[in-house]
Amino acid sequence: MSNVTITLPDGTKKEAPAGVKIADFVKDSIGPGLAKAAVFARLDGQDVDLTRPIEKDAALQIFTSKSPEALEVARHDAAHIVADAVQRLYPGTQVTIGPSIEDGFYYDFFREKPFTPEDLEKIEAEANKIVQADLPFRREEVQVAEAIALFEKMGEKFKVEIVNDIVAKGAKTLTLYRHGDWVDFCLGPHGPSTAKVGVIKITKSSGAYWRGDHRNPMLQRIYGTAFFDKKALDAWLKQREEAEKRDHRRLGKELDLFHFHPFAPGSAFWTPKGTAIYTALSSYMRKLCLDNGYVEIKTPLLYNKGLWEISGHWGKYKENMFLVEDSDTKEHDFSLKPMNCPSHHLFYGFKKHSYRDLPLRFHTQDVLHRNEAAGSLGGLTRVRQFAQDDAHIYCREDQIADETKRFVQLLDKVYNALGLTYVPKFATRPPQRLGDDALWDKAEGALKSALDGLGLKYELKPGDGAFYGPKLDFDVCDSIGRRWQLGTFQVDYLAPSKDRFDLTYIGEDNAEHRPVVLHRAIFGSFERFIAILIEHFSGAFPCWLAPVQVTLVTVADRHLDYARSLKEKLRGLGYRVELDERGMTMQAKIREAQLQKIPFTLVVGDKEVEQQAVAPRRYGGEDLKTMPVTQFVELLQKEAAVP
Repeated sequence: MSNVTITLPDGTKKEAPAGVKIADFVKDSIGPGLAKAAVFARLDGQDVDLTRPIEKDAALQIFTSKSPEALEVARHDAAHIVADAVQRLYPGTQVTIGPSIEDGFYYDFFREKPFTPEDLEKIEAEANKIVQADLPFRREEVQVAEAIALFEKMGEKFKVEIVNDIVAKGAKTLTLYRHGDWVDFCLGPHGPSTAKVGVIKITKSSGAYWRGDHRNPMLQRIYGTAFFDKKALDAWLKQREEAEKRDHRRLGKELDLFHFHPFAPGSAFWTPKGTAIYTALSSYMRKLCLDNGYVEIKTPLLYNKGLWEISGHWGKYKENMFLVEDSDTKEHDFSLKPMNCPSHHLFYGFKKHSYRDLPLRFHTQDVLHRNEAAGSLGGLTRVRQFAQDDAHIYCREDQIADETKRFVQLLDKVYNALGLTYVPKFATRPPQRLGDDALWDKAEGALKSALDGLGLKYELKPGDGAFYGPKLDFDVCDSIGRRWQLGTFQVDYLAPSKDRFDLTYIGEDNAEHRPVVLHRAIFGSFERFIAILIEHFSGAFPCWLAPVQVTLVTVADRHLDYARSLKEKLRGLGYRVELDERGMTMQAKIREAQLQKIPFTLVVGDKEVEQQAVAPRRYGGEDLKTMPVTQFVELLQKEAAVP
């Protein structure tokens, strides 16, 4: 029997018999400890079960229960287990789809009667019995006709429809996954057995239309999550309880920051207070960019499909774009832009550039539109209209390392100013990619050199780069330990190519060369970033970002004239100040200021008027005692300074 060479992530090469199962190879050639912890594998960039054979020389990466990728697989396992539990408890229920999602999974079922809270408790208990039964997940490849016959016999009309859709795309064989007597059509991968899932928690149920279309049957969706052990689940439940208190949708209403209306789904109406936050962040990022060598540009919002055909979006992203009818052709040949990149490439091409011009850094905060499914819209985190702190850098290859350093330093400044910690993730060449290995070696080497030069620790994500180049993603951790993927820095060799936008510059040798495009963002979308900040700060923003920085409260009406003069003085200095003139008691006004989480409340009474002073109180109740106005202005100037 011939051998195969298996390359591990650290570059180690090991020999094994051709056809050896991954699980056996890990146990025999690496160690029983890793074999016991393993959940799934990545073989030459493809995620596979541990039972898959290794037939040829390949790169192999093992994911254990300590990795987030393995937890995602376990949650997909859990979706299958919950579907099995539902059909055990409620025979006749049909299954549809059950993907893993952020923090958990869901599965959609067809049945006339909605699930009750009591039903969900029973389903959770039954699902955890299936976990404890330690049933192996078994993968089967079957012919299309066999799969259709199987699901028709089972009365699973939705599965038959899914299979027929896949057949229409050219599939000849399909994969089924079984555990015990239960079977589902699935691409996988799955863990070794149900016991590997650990523990399942059902969180809620809701209605959902089949394929998200209101003309289709109404389904019952069950949401849940899974963890490898109960300790992790308990920590998540505690975090979730805290997150519910900080939910930006609830705080946005309580603090009067934004609204939504059915006439403009997925598009926020910003109140004066919400607009103050938005503008503060926008101005902050604009100044940072301009101070760091960027130029700000604005480009049109509406484009002919010709642009999207060049960029590739018309063929691959059209369903997510808002199409507009051409008044002459009556065809939907135009679209609102879903991203800025193609328009920036057009802008670069308006004139010839020399190597001396590079790098060119274009910054914009233009409005974008993406046609997100109605069922996926939620607060500010998933919207249809948004803006980004977007920028594209056009540079020479030898400038990539320096531009990477400049970007990371800028990102570090922003996140530190907001108390956000982060983990960089370096994603390298995927199996399906453009460009030769020499080009990828150069791009990855430049990024790695820049990161090492900064002394920045990062996680390696082999094979997870964009098809046009390696990238850095930044996972941000908020004040209660949740991770959010925010910043990104991508190296693009495709857009400047002759087949795309044909971008060039004249080199020192007087010949034409192609620039490299670096896509970068720090906030991501303003909407999502503000949602994260609301929850990160629980609505109690730092003074420089607070929508109202100071509120004035009078002890009696006779103090109003002095309070009004103070308001105008502080506003004249550029601060966001309100005077509460409502007919309420002083104590009620102070309590309201605390509920609104305003950084400073200035109490004005006889003593303050007589001494031309103020009595500041911080949010949280700290009384700073009476002080001269000039002293408070110095304090405010310090605490409201933009970082």
